[in-house]
Amino acid sequence: MIHMTTESTSRAADIEAIRRLVATVEHSQQNKDPEEFLALFHPDAIWTTAHGHVLVGLDAISEFTRKVLPAANWDGKVTYEVAHVLFIRPDVAAVKVRQRYLAPGQESEGAPLYVISKQEDGRWLLTACQNTAVAAD
Repeated sequence: MIHMTTESTSRAADIEAIRRLVATVEHSQQNKDPEEFLALFHPDAIWTTAHGHVLVGLDAISEFTRKVLPAANWDGKVTYEVAHVLFIRPDVAAVKVRQRYLAPGQESEGAPLYVISKQEDGRWLLTACQNTAVAAD
C-alpha cells in the first residue's frame, strides 16, 4: 500500500490542475476561442508571442488575442503537452510546454514557457509567458 503525505497529495493535485490548464489552452487554440483562452490569464499577466510581441496586462493580451486567434491560418490541429513542471514556490510554477501544429504542409513546433500562479481560490492562472517558435533543423 502506498501512503501519500498531505504535501505529496497536494502536489499531485496541483500537477493535475496544471495539466488541465494546459489542456484548456489546447482546447481554446483548437477551437480558436479567445474567451476560453483569455479566462486563463492573471489580470496583470505578461505574454510574449512567438514573434516577440510583448503584451503587458490582460487588456493588451485580449486585444491581440481577439484579433489574431479567430483569424489564425491553421485548421485547428494543434497539441499542447506538459513537458516539465518546476515549482518555484508552492503557489508558483514554471511549466515547459511542447506545442505542435499538425496540419499537413504546415507542421511546426513551439516551446512555450508558462510561469503560472495559484490564486486564493485555488485556480492556476497564466502569469508570465513566453511562446517560442522552434526553428526547423
